[in-house]
Amino acid sequence: MATNNTEEIEEVERKEQEVVNFDEFPPEVLIKHPLQHTWTLWYYEPDRTKSWEESQRKITSFDTAEDFWSLYNHIKPASELRQGCDYSMFKQGIRPMWEDDANKCGGRWLINLDKKQRSIDLDHYWLETLLCLIGEAFNGYSDDICGAVVNVRPKGDKIGVWTTNANNEDSVMELV
Repeated sequence: MATNNTEEIEEVERKEQEVVNFDEFPPEVLIKHPLQHTWTLWYYEPDRTKSWEESQRKITSFDTAEDFWSLYNHIKPASELRQGCDYSMFKQGIRPMWEDDANKCGGRWLINLDKKQRSIDLDHYWLETLLCLIGEAFNGYSDDICGAVVNVRPKGDKIGVWTTNANNEDSVMELV
C-alpha cells in the first residue's frame, strides 16, 4: 500500500517539475482581460483597540477579470464573515469612507437583507454587485460609481452601492 502512495507522490512531483512552454499557446490565450478601472478590496473587522479607520484594511488591488476571479475564489464568501465585518470594493484611490473626497457629495443605494437571507441570497447579491462594478454595467453612469460595501450584522445584512454625486438625478434614476 505504501508503494502506491509513494508512486503517486513521485508522479505528482514529476508533473510539478514539468516546464510549461508558453510559446506553444496562441497569444490570445495568454492575454488577460483588462478592466476599465483598477479596483481595491478592503476588509473591515472591528477592533476596540483601533479607530474605525485603522480597522479598515486594504487587501489588494486588481485590474483584470482573471485577477478578480483569482481574488474572489480565494477569500471567504460574505456569508461566512463574522458579524460586524465588512468587505468593500472601491475604485483604486477611493477609500471606503464618507470622508474620502470622492464620496463626500455622494450617496448610496442599499439592499437590506433579513438575517435569514444570509445563507441563501447574500453571496449571490454581493457577487452580482461586484460584477456590475467591474463590468461597468450601470448604463453609462459607471463613472458615478465609487464602489460597494457588504455589511454583515446581527439583525440583517446590507449591500450598498456608493455614488460620487447624490444630486445627479439622471444617474440616480438610472441606477434604480
